[in-house]
Amino acid sequence: MKNESLVPKVRFKGFSDPWEQRKFSELFFKSKLKNNSLFSSDKIISVATMTWKKPDASRSSDDYMKTYNIAKMGDIVFEGHTTKEFANGRFVENTLGDGIVSHIFDVYSPVMKLDLFYWKYFIHNERIIGPLLKRSTTNARMMSNLVERDVLKQFLPVPSSIEQSSIGHMLHLIDNLIAANEDKLEQLKTLKKLMMQKIFSQEWRFKGYTDPWEQRKLGDITAITMGQSPSSANYTNNPEDHILVQGNADMKNGYVLPRVWTTQITKKAEAGDLILSVRAPVGDIGKTDYDVVLGRGVASIKGNEFIYQTLKYMNDIGKWTRFSTGSTFESINSADIKDARIGYPKLNEQNLIGNILEKMDSIIAANEDKLNQLKKLKKYLMQNMFV
Repeated sequence: MKNESLVPKVRFKGFSDPWEQRKFSELFFKSKLKNNSLFSSDKIISVATMTWKKPDASRSSDDYMKTYNIAKMGDIVFEGHTTKEFANGRFVENTLGDGIVSHIFDVYSPVMKLDLFYWKYFIHNERIIGPLLKRSTTNARMMSNLVERDVLKQFLPVPSSIEQSSIGHMLHLIDNLIAANEDKLEQLKTLKKLMMQKIFSQEWRFKGYTDPWEQRKLGDITAITMGQSPSSANYTNNPEDHILVQGNADMKNGYVLPRVWTTQITKKAEAGDLILSVRAPVGDIGKTDYDVVLGRGVASIKGNEFIYQTLKYMNDIGKWTRFSTGSTFESINSADIKDARIGYPKLNEQNLIGNILEKMDSIIAANEDKLNQLKKLKKYLMQNMFV
């Protein structure tokens, strides 16, 4: 019978055998290689980021360089800083190339050739490695020390070399997709910022529009309602009650996300209104698809997409900062909002500007969603493709 505890939930077609239990010492041994001037300061590896590191001028003498441990390509390095994610430190695989690490980091070398991609993801799987390190480390303040004799006797579940390669390359592909989408998302956000800068400075205009924009006070062109918090005794968790918006915590991705309800109505905003945060963080702006009760941390503004994008731009350039500078508690008041001056074109141009910037927001949101889906897929595979 198969040992079900050694069979992962998700596998590639054609793999059905249970994984083997292998001693850590069958896979890795502690490297004793010291630098002894073999590598110079341009080959120092930052273990925290697994990138090449600029040397500290005070620690680049020949004698000090000899104290470094050699970490070859494919070696794993123990980084002992304890964090919420890694309660007993963590292993990091060297995929950079041959180099050196500080003597405070233990280096373990593979006994045989192992799949680089697979082991990179395997040793980052806290569900597997966490318990192993807990049994193999001693703790001193915020640092864990790996005990060689203890780690070498631990057992690890190991698939065949072919399955290792399949898993490793799949996860590596997903990581590449995540990196590419992160890069694309940053480019889109940068483009949106450039568009807003050029449009609101009137450097970019739609064809046929040449009239200068009016300078108007926000309070003269739209209705503004300052929030007033209901009594906390009237807060509920009942979605049948009135949605309460108290601040930035009640909005996600630019929209109200119901979190708290109330039976008491103080100040109200209607579906389609804009919601402005008036307390730290001041200036965050969102929309509501619901009728809501306004707490004192927000204000509602009746406005079209142009007003919404204008308020986003004002926040991006720190327009509200001067109102709260020097205050003990960062906030803006009704007069600050009503007296804020904005460029105000004619309605047709407002609609064109609002539409193009809204489309950019939709493209950015779609790419954020795609990126989140890729990250969820990787998390799912990390949880289910390993024993």
